[in-house]
Amino acid sequence: MANRVLIVEDERDLSRVVAYNFQKEGFDVVVAFTGEQALRAVKEERFDLVLLDLMLPDISGTEVCKKLKSNPQTATIPVVMVTAKGEEIDRIVGFELGADDYVVKPFSVRELVLRVRSILRRADPATQAPDRFEVDKLKVDRAAHRVWVEGVEVTLTALELRLLVMLYDRRGRVQSRELLLDEVWGADSDVTARNVDTHVKRVREKLGPAGEYIETVRGVGYRFRGDTD
Repeated sequence: MANRVLIVEDERDLSRVVAYNFQKEGFDVVVAFTGEQALRAVKEERFDLVLLDLMLPDISGTEVCKKLKSNPQTATIPVVMVTAKGEEIDRIVGFELGADDYVVKPFSVRELVLRVRSILRRADPATQAPDRFEVDKLKVDRAAHRVWVEGVEVTLTALELRLLVMLYDRRGRVQSRELLLDEVWGADSDVTARNVDTHVKRVREKLGPAGEYIETVRGVGYRFRGDTD
């Protein structure tokens, strides 16, 4: 089954070019020209990824992303923000909202396709290790993309779950920010070490009392406590 991608872009010429290239690569593509159209499409149809322009004529792309990530039914859909705003603070805000990648205009459509393929590959449960694990207060079902802390379900984005399970799978060993960037985000991503810190902070906050399992190793990176086994 072809991956379904929702392209949210109000520039008609650009949306046609991007849609054409994704269709040529075997993707099933739907285009939305406004934020409201995008939210309605995601509510009515299934999508594997959303390409989201931030400058939309009705509501901002950041607001669309916030709504997607705050809804348990759509929180796991990877979001790639596409925008002309390339300052570091803009990227940080995007990742704090749960975006999986951030692409600055003008961009190579070929590179965009490769980034999307990389994100979809990493998000595929079939490529990941054992489906479930449990550590004291924390229980994770990665295939179902569900996480519980002390019996209460919490919502993580696809990227946040990848970060958590990678740290768990390598528990007891320090993972540098550079390694996390490469393994979780992919070598073709523009994110920085500061973005890693932002995501670790968000995961800890969402995990509440189980956030203590992720330790900071000053000047090096992060480690999932090995003594929790």
